[in-house]
Amino acid sequence: MAKFAHDDVVPFKESELAKKDQVADMFNNIAYRYDFLNRFLSVGIDVGWRKTAIKELKSIAPKKILDVATGTADVALLTEQLLKPTEIVGIDISDGMLSFGREKIKAKGLENTITLLNGDSENIRFNNDYFDAITVAFGVRNFQDLSKGLKEMHRVLKPGGKVVILEFSKPSSVGFKQLYQFYMNYITPSIGKLFSKNKDAYQYLNDSVQAFPEGAQFLNILNDAGFTQTYLKKLSFGICTIYCGSK
Repeated sequence: MAKFAHDDVVPFKESELAKKDQVADMFNNIAYRYDFLNRFLSVGIDVGWRKTAIKELKSIAPKKILDVATGTADVALLTEQLLKPTEIVGIDISDGMLSFGREKIKAKGLENTITLLNGDSENIRFNNDYFDAITVAFGVRNFQDLSKGLKEMHRVLKPGGKVVILEFSKPSSVGFKQLYQFYMNYITPSIGKLFSKNKDAYQYLNDSVQAFPEGAQFLNILNDAGFTQTYLKKLSFGICTIYCGSK
């Protein structure tokens, strides 16, 4: 499988654990503050980003949807609200995040529609051609092997199905680019340490964003994984990007 720079970016540089194990530990440690910090650090804009991404699936009206790196089930819950599919499966490697997600699902009485499972993007425990659509929000940067994860997603997607990936990217406009870099380099890790007592997690956020193959480069990686009709849409001056592909 092809290797990319971000595959080797890890939360805890001195740890001997594999990247996916470090990522699971990191999210277990910050799970109790994850939703709050997402809203706080993005000034609430992240909810709009997720909704915009999910709406890319509206035209195919998917009934069975897989949400990879589901975390606390934000995307799964919004997808149920916006698209009303019959089945949503969310997978994640962090049991801590999943437990918070299950509480949110139970509070809305959606246990019969949304199921959360401990699962790895590189070994998705579903048959070929099972899902009508796949979503990933801010998760592909955390894959230990990006190519393998994307190919697994392609495998479990039905022909005619669509993948929608929402991921952080780097703004390019002069002035805003410098402001963004200052925010990610200094403000985000400091706030992360203040509220979650875990600066490493939010330093990792910045490091992995910097190393991630974004834009046209990521579309090429999607194409290599077997996806067709790939395209991207930048949001909020390029702070994040929606990537889409079909099977």
